[in-house]
Amino acid sequence: MTERTNIQDITPYTTLDGSEIYELMHPRIQGNSHQSLAMARVLPGQSTRLHKHLVSEELYHVLAGAGLMTLDGDVFSVRPGDTICIAPGQAHCLENTENQDLVVLCCCSPAYSHAETELL
Repeated sequence: MTERTNIQDITPYTTLDGSEIYELMHPRIQGNSHQSLAMARVLPGQSTRLHKHLVSEELYHVLAGAGLMTLDGDVFSVRPGDTICIAPGQAHCLENTENQDLVVLCCCSPAYSHAETELL
């Protein structure tokens, strides 16, 4: 198991919701067993697609930028320092309303999987 990673060594990819993801720790890559941690980047003026996870609980922690979070129909502002808990089955998306990247840490338990992500 790899117990340490550095973002400089990680190639980002675009996930199903449209955000740019840096997979910081994930079982299929590093061999940990119960969760994943990623950094997501949403570019200015863009938003992720509304989606839900069938099994995973997610924690979002906003590092930089600002925007709007939609969570089961409620829309609210997010900014650095905010942490949001997203229960399995809750529809959610992020919109970047600023002129800088919206950067969010995303922790998923169990680990993120395309297979259990449903676009809405």
